Amino acid sequence: MTNPRLITIANQKGGVGKTTSAANLAAALATEGKKVLVIDLDPQGNASTAMGAEHNSGTDSSYEVLLGDCTAEKAMQPSSHNENLFCIPATIDLAGAEIELVSMVAREGRLKTALSDEALEVLDVDFVLIDCPPSLGLLTINAFVAADEVLIPIQCEYYALEGLSQLLRNIEMIQKHLNPKLQVSTILLTMFDARTRLSEEVAGEVRSQFGEVVLRNVIPRSVKVSEAPGYGQTVIDYD
Repeated sequence: MTNPRLITIANQKGGVGKTTSAANLAAALATEGKKVLVIDLDPQGNASTAMGAEHNSGTDSSYEVLLGDCTAEKAMQPSSHNENLFCIPATIDLAGAEIELVSMVAREGRLKTALSDEALEVLDVDFVLIDCPPSLGLLTINAFVAADEVLIPIQCEYYALEGLSQLLRNIEMIQKHLNPKLQVSTILLTMFDARTRLSEEVAGEVRSQFGEVVLRNVIPRSVKVSEAPGYGQTVIDYD
């Protein structure tokens, strides 16, 4: 088996489309016949909802996986949307994990340990997508240490690039000290409004700064994308 691609989807700004990107990218890949695992590291659990995963308190989840109380295989649930889609959900228990992890040995590498080569062989998936909370705390650091690639969604709005330099500095620090393999492989422009000059300007600025890693496809502002989670679906299934 070839190793799966491990991609962390991160941006410490909230509301830029991280979870929407993770859930819909996973659904699209699954539709193409790829086996995809979404790991929800955001205590809000929105990616778990989008995957149709059970995530009440007490369910085996990313919290138990980080604490070492449960294997990734045991916490992995099949999604109700597609037989190729799986999810390790986030429960509200994860909200306290940042504090609990502080005193733990090798606290930044807990997720990496849970996703060892042996564990990945058992999981037998093509892609692992890790959805992060909108912060740069220990949960996001665990996601950076476990992954090989980072996908950064950037919304085409006025403050889009604010905070991005901080995120890139953090990724550099992770590369230097904890995970030399990590690279920003993809930047995705989201919430693009073709009617405004601002969207065009932000897109142009991001492309001039980051060049090839910026995907040519942009995600438009879309009512369907916003409506889909209300029906417990990805936009791929919804419309």
